Amino acid sequence: MVHVEHAGGPLRCPQCGHHARQYDTRQRRWRHLDTCQYRTFLAAKVPRVQCPQHRVLQLAVPWSEGRARLTALCEAVVIDWLRHATITAVAQQMRLSWDEVDGVMQRAVQRGLQRREVQLPHRIGVDETSFQKRHEYVTVINDLDGHVVHVADGRSKEALEQFYQRFDREQLAAVETVAMDLWEPYIRVTSKYVPAAQHKIAFDKFHVAKHLADAVDQVRRAESRTLAGTGDERLKGSRYVWLTNPKNMDAERWERFAALRNSALQTARAWGYKEQAMTQWGYQTREWARTGWLAWYRSAIHCRLEPVKRMIKGHLEGIVTAVVQRVSNARAESINAGVQKLKYVARGFRNRERFRNAIYFHLGGLDLYPARVARDYLVHTNS
Repeated sequence: MVHVEHAGGPLRCPQCGHHARQYDTRQRRWRHLDTCQYRTFLAAKVPRVQCPQHRVLQLAVPWSEGRARLTALCEAVVIDWLRHATITAVAQQMRLSWDEVDGVMQRAVQRGLQRREVQLPHRIGVDETSFQKRHEYVTVINDLDGHVVHVADGRSKEALEQFYQRFDREQLAAVETVAMDLWEPYIRVTSKYVPAAQHKIAFDKFHVAKHLADAVDQVRRAESRTLAGTGDERLKGSRYVWLTNPKNMDAERWERFAALRNSALQTARAWGYKEQAMTQWGYQTREWARTGWLAWYRSAIHCRLEPVKRMIKGHLEGIVTAVVQRVSNARAESINAGVQKLKYVARGFRNRERFRNAIYFHLGGLDLYPARVARDYLVHTNS
């Protein structure tokens, strides 16, 4: 135990800085970094002052922030550990309780969000990620050139709406691109808040490919039921063959797939249109991109492949925008993968608040360290 005493001298209100008289003292104790492998604590009688304006307040101490029970330097080391391990593992390593380590993460995220300038990125990505089973989601908004900027509960229009409502019309008008999947609530709320959204919403290649693959699978299932009634089982057990990217097939598998893809089956035609759509992403201008996609769309309509054509109807401009602006939601998908990794490593989260904190902590690009040690500590650890 290291005992620290106040050296005396004039006291000032921690809020306004004016001189104030001492009211009383409170005994406090803080966990510090280990000394020679022994747990070390700092203890001090901290004065409280009585300010005419702010009443009775406790003085701030130079080695800790607020009501934290750890020194700022100890919190900085915990933050470093949390970047690489779970709360449970860090608690064991630092010989702290689970709640103490969780408190460090919560305070780090809170101070990071307070320090971050509230601004709307010009290029944003919107994606949902699962929180738990039973179709529970959170909406994650990220800067296409950076990090997570907002996390909201659910994937309804209200989830995205609360983000847009933080900004005025001038800021919203400055948005250049909103990359997202083809989820209608996101489309509707973005169209409502972002001026000229019809030319800014972008449905990137990854999501278009995914929806087209789902459309092909719908055709396959319907046709498989029809063929099964006649004793034809060619499509039985072929689901993953149709969904696999040809680039990921070896020569032997591609050869086995030849009989199906070259047949007159509706599924084969739907698959052919899906593959043709993936060649439509090289256009340089909006006019040529729209012309190419319209030609593809007319062919899909002519062949009456309803699931395939429904996927494109109403979303053409967003696809064209993604083509000409070379927009990719890859950053959002990378963040989504990072979120899923956090869930796996933590073995799930019991509530959304801790889930949000983990996302902001690991993927928000925040300044997490206590202000009293941030500059000296970072210089020392990076040298």
